[in-house]
Amino acid sequence: MVESPSKRPTLAVFKFASCDGCQLTMLDCERELLAIADRVEIAYFLEARSRTLDGPYDIGLVEGSVTTEHDAERIREIRDQCRTLITIGACATAGGIQSLRNWADIDDFIRQVYASPQYIETLATSTPISDHVKVDFELRGCPIDKRQLVMLITDLLLGKQLRVPRYSVCLECKLKHTVCVAVARGVACLGPVTQAGCGAICPEYARECFGCHGPKESANPVSLARHYQRGQHDPSHLVHLLSNFNAAAPPFRNAAEMLEQNSPLSNEGRS
Repeated sequence: MVESPSKRPTLAVFKFASCDGCQLTMLDCERELLAIADRVEIAYFLEARSRTLDGPYDIGLVEGSVTTEHDAERIREIRDQCRTLITIGACATAGGIQSLRNWADIDDFIRQVYASPQYIETLATSTPISDHVKVDFELRGCPIDKRQLVMLITDLLLGKQLRVPRYSVCLECKLKHTVCVAVARGVACLGPVTQAGCGAICPEYARECFGCHGPKESANPVSLARHYQRGQHDPSHLVHLLSNFNAAAPPFRNAAEMLEQNSPLSNEGRS
């Protein structure tokens, strides 16, 4: 995407069902964001400014999942307004932590949470943006990594191919000389099947990877879960690991369902 002399590319940031963490990560870029701010026109970003410009937009960033009929209609309108549409964060790319509702009775949840459930209108599921419209690129994470975000916007402005690491968190551990928690401590860790991007923060502090960036390319969580089962790991703990930030990502979902079918667990394993 090459900037014309007379008009800067327009950037719009939209929010759906989410905690705003990915938008806050964008604001946390501070100096990095300022360095590219004069190359783009921030046309719509309610988290950062009240002034908005009408579309169409060159770049659209979407945080959050689709959880209502209004969301489903709105994302189609946004898709029509954006030349390039990029989803950011686990909610937008995989349904987020709120996708745990997909395996439960949504009416029961509503009755427990809201004093007047009759006024609540919601879908029974939380789904990623790509389930509803064509997405040009996905930037994963819970939240996203600000270095990847800056790199992504820079590549867009330079007209370069968008790219993020597709290898696993294990490689990040090796690059940082972090001792493998699965091998050295016998901890069930999702690092081997999770896409890199976080800097392997949790293993650095002797904790397991929770799969914040979702399944890596050609991931096989079912095989990994079976390996941990043979090591006498509690199946309910494995279900909790897989049913987390990216619970609805197909590879993680399939592995969690396999564990539940082969063990005396109920849907309480996802709660």
